Amino acid sequence: MRIICIGAHPDDCEIGFGGTAAKAAALGHAVKFLSVTNGAAGHHLHSPEATANVRKQEAQEAAQRLGIAEVEVLENRDGELAPTLERRHEIVRQIRRWEADVVLTHRPWDYHPDHRYTSQLVQDSAYLVMVPHVCPDTLAIRRNTLFLYLEDQFHLPARFTPELVVAIDETWDRKLDALDAHASQVYEWLPRVDGRLDEVPHDAIARREWLAKEWNRPIDHCMRAALARRYGVEQAAEIQHAEAFQICEYGRRPHRQELEGIFPL
Repeated sequence: MRIICIGAHPDDCEIGFGGTAAKAAALGHAVKFLSVTNGAAGHHLHSPEATANVRKQEAQEAAQRLGIAEVEVLENRDGELAPTLERRHEIVRQIRRWEADVVLTHRPWDYHPDHRYTSQLVQDSAYLVMVPHVCPDTLAIRRNTLFLYLEDQFHLPARFTPELVVAIDETWDRKLDALDAHASQVYEWLPRVDGRLDEVPHDAIARREWLAKEWNRPIDHCMRAALARRYGVEQAAEIQHAEAFQICEYGRRPHRQELEGIFPL
């Protein structure tokens, strides 16, 4: 398989797809992380230019820790993304050039406008990737791609539905390694936004332990039921860490057996 995860910022793919990406890469699938913005606004001390450089370096380090094939950070300004025709064509070309079998991105209901508009751009590209006269400089995809949404916690206007859930216990530490690479975010910017910067330890080992506890999301009953469908009730009860995905209806709409075959992780 060829998989591209399209996030708004340099850490979004790792947050929603890091464990599954590591599993896919270890099985020989080609995985790319694409950040639609440069992440330059995401720090309270560094200048935007310095932050953009740091975040690109962090994204590259995170990709190495996950073992994925490629990472790219586009130069669109953080906090200023708009679903323009130019940006849409940029996404169409990215999906085509990667020859993607699977595309993952945010849902369109999210607190951050960059997340919402990244989702809008990917949705707007979902059919057009097959249309030869749109972006004729790149070869159109002959059969439409599977488009999936990353999990989120927003309930309105519609809750996230876990249609595909992947157990990541064996790659949980790899995911933490990738998040740890985004030090300017997980240890600095995000805790500062939450008013909890003073809780972050300074010692590297203590930081890693804090990170593991902070990002350990409980598996709710809907995800547990989806895990049971995939892995069986007994095995599902033992799973501690998982990532969930929802089908975007604008791309391929495979039935469950086909979905398991497309994503055999």
